Amino acid sequence: MESPLGLLGLLVASVAAGVINSVAGGGSLISFPSLIAFGVPAIPANASNTAALWPGSLSSAVAYRRDTLFHRDLLLTLLLPSLVGGLLGAVVLVVTPPDIFDRVVPFLVLFATLLFALSDVVARWTGARPDGEERVTTFGRVWGFLFQLFVATYGGYFGAGIGILMLGSLSVMGLRDIHRMNGLKTVLGTLINVVAFVFFAVKGLVVWHLAAPMAAGAIVGGWIGARSAKRIDQRWLRAFITVVGLGVSAWLFVRV
Repeated sequence: MESPLGLLGLLVASVAAGVINSVAGGGSLISFPSLIAFGVPAIPANASNTAALWPGSLSSAVAYRRDTLFHRDLLLTLLLPSLVGGLLGAVVLVVTPPDIFDRVVPFLVLFATLLFALSDVVARWTGARPDGEERVTTFGRVWGFLFQLFVATYGGYFGAGIGILMLGSLSVMGLRDIHRMNGLKTVLGTLINVVAFVFFAVKGLVVWHLAAPMAAGAIVGGWIGARSAKRIDQRWLRAFITVVGLGVSAWLFVRV
């Protein structure tokens, strides 16, 4: 029987995930395990998590709309790989036997957590700075197109950590302003998740009575996070997500 306390926990987790996704990425490390802990099987939990979080990404994209306008041409370049990859990843998830997915999930969560934890190292390696000069070369566009296809495929399949992957890729491409990068990231992340969500919905994998209230929470969190991003110390937020992600990874490994 589903308890009111458990449903409240899912709502809180979705708000937190919306905030985290809008600021840096990695919100699925909180919302997805919450669905697992609630008793939802892994594949429906992943599908429902996707259904719940894309509205939050959309609300963040609206809040970041002014920052996104600076790179409209780059956004158009990355639309196609985001759409194709999101669908491809969703298809791969659906044809994957549930027991295999259960065994793969802990590794995916650990990978996403480590990726999140090392995002500062990636930023320093690429020289990303909020006040640096932005110049995207032809090589950068080719790299971005191909890497975005990989990110979108991974996102359609699982999704945790795609925000960090996209921020790292955008910095390699030559972007420096973190808020403009977040604007692009939220739009592209929304596209990836919408494509995957539609496929999951058609296949009947979404647990609607859980995904709907979580979507409402994610919308609130996404808007709050995007509007307050400039006032949040991302070092503390990143440390918190890393600790949670490592703990969840350990729990999932023991569970399997």
